[in-house]
Amino acid sequence: MKEIVFATNNKHKLEEVRKIADGRLQILSLSDINCHEDIEETGTTLEANALIKAKYVKDNYGYDCFADDTGLEVEALAGLPGVYSSRYAGEACRPADNMNKLLNVLKHTDNRKARFRTVIALISNSKEHYFEGIINGEITLDQKGNAGFGYDPIFKPDGYNQTFAELGDDVKNSISHRALATQKLMKFLLKD
Repeated sequence: MKEIVFATNNKHKLEEVRKIADGRLQILSLSDINCHEDIEETGTTLEANALIKAKYVKDNYGYDCFADDTGLEVEALAGLPGVYSSRYAGEACRPADNMNKLLNVLKHTDNRKARFRTVIALISNSKEHYFEGIINGEITLDQKGNAGFGYDPIFKPDGYNQTFAELGDDVKNSISHRALATQKLMKFLLKD
C-alpha cells in the first residue's frame, strides 16, 4: 500500500482524512515519522502555509507529503480571519476564544456569509501540486452542537439547517471543504 505523510498532529484532521482515504493509502502523521518539531506557518496565504509544512517534511525526512491549511473567510470582514483563523483571538488562544471573538465582531452585522476554504499542498516525486476545497455557508448567531472542532459550532453550510458541529462527522466528512480538497487529492494519488 502506498505510504504518504500528512504533515499534521491534529488528531481531528488526521481522523477526518483517514476516513476519507478509506484505507486506500497508508497515511502517516508527523508523530508516526518522529517529527516533533513545531513547523512554523509564516506564510501570508493558505497555499504558502500548506507548502511550508509539506516541504519541511520532504526536505528533512524524505517522505512524499501533503499538508493543508484552512481558513474561515467571512464576507463582511473582507475574508478575515482567513489565514489567521486558528489564531484570530491571539497566538495562544483556544477555539472557543476564536469563536467568541468572531461572534462579537459580527454582533451588529446582517451579512453573515462565510466560506471555509482548504488548500492542500502535495509534494510527490519532487513536484508540487495544489488541491482546493470550498464550502459556502453562514456564521450563526450562537454556538450549536458538540461534534467537530474549530469554528464548526458557528458555521452552517448552505443547504443545511444545522452547523457542522450538529451535523456530525459522517455528514461533515462528505461535504466539508477539507473533504472536497482531500477527495481531489485522493483521486490524484490513486490514479495509477
